[in-house]
Amino acid sequence: MLSADSDTPVLHLTGPILLGPEQEITEAWVHQGRIHHQRPELPTGTEVRTLAGFTVPGLADLHCHLGIGDDGKGTTLEQAREQALTDRDTGVLLIRDAGSIIDNSPLQHQADLPRLIRCGRHVARTWRYLIGYAEEVEPEDLPAAITHEAGRGDGWVKLVGDWIDRGVGDLTTCWDAATFRAAADAAHAAGARITTHTFAEDTLPMVLDAGFDCLEHATGLTDDTIARAAESRTPVVTTLVNVGEFEQYAAQGEKKFPTYAAHMRRLREGRYDRTRDALDAGVALLVGTDAGGVLGHGIIHDELDELARAGMTGPQILQAAAWGPREFLGVPALEDGAPADLLVVHDDPRADHRALRDPGVVVLGGRVVKG
Repeated sequence: MLSADSDTPVLHLTGPILLGPEQEITEAWVHQGRIHHQRPELPTGTEVRTLAGFTVPGLADLHCHLGIGDDGKGTTLEQAREQALTDRDTGVLLIRDAGSIIDNSPLQHQADLPRLIRCGRHVARTWRYLIGYAEEVEPEDLPAAITHEAGRGDGWVKLVGDWIDRGVGDLTTCWDAATFRAAADAAHAAGARITTHTFAEDTLPMVLDAGFDCLEHATGLTDDTIARAAESRTPVVTTLVNVGEFEQYAAQGEKKFPTYAAHMRRLREGRYDRTRDALDAGVALLVGTDAGGVLGHGIIHDELDELARAGMTGPQILQAAAWGPREFLGVPALEDGAPADLLVVHDDPRADHRALRDPGVVVLGGRVVKG
């Protein structure tokens, strides 16, 4: 991350510094790229800029694709950089890339971009995913593919667990239970965690049995798998903005695949109830947008609005969008000495999450990049 230059002003943060759901302090300082809970010793004449407002950690997007264009093809690295800048300017300062067509690792070395944790490329079953997106393999080759992608990413691998089966005319799982387990075992042996794209109900028991570390979308959650995810402390990355597009996918496939279309509509209709039930059961919900490809970048606040429609309060949304993702990924928030990746907003986001839509100031690595 960015280290502040010696001529970068010290920032004096006044107003509540929100360290967690039930913890705040009244002021803090940003010096040499880090946040300090006590005033640091400063040379005489040091420039100090005061920022008044509510300070929160930079937002996180745990399901984002840097390097996939709206045409479904890989972008240039410069275009991927523009996508990251678009996300950054909405307050997203931490991204877990959930699969990209291009090698976007050079973006990790560009200090004005959000912190990036990568899954490498999607791994999918042959002919069972979007054309050109994934490393496509058959079951016998899946463990080797998982090991390969674990080496390309930053401790994460993404597996496509289910997709439309055109021979059946509906969503079906792409792998059997033993193959899901072999994939999880391969990822863990390589020192990585594994997550899965899943829409269908039948996939979830198998990936929970296999010990997957995270669930993407998880539109097929049932009372049973919600309880199991809560018990195993397996988080769900929400992507409700993407689930809202299921009507479009249903309409596109309705003529040839009416069963699939009806299924996608049921999943869409149940999205808010499923989200509330998971939250009430104690499942950790983490914010993701699925930006890149079908959806454009810069939509984090649309996702937060969706969480509010599902009944989540301001503190719960902040937990899902800021504190929770950082804890899950092992990235500091606003602890004393942490990298200063933060937002200063005018109004209290605990009272109304929409205060986050207008960050007065965005600070990345101790440097003001917006405001």
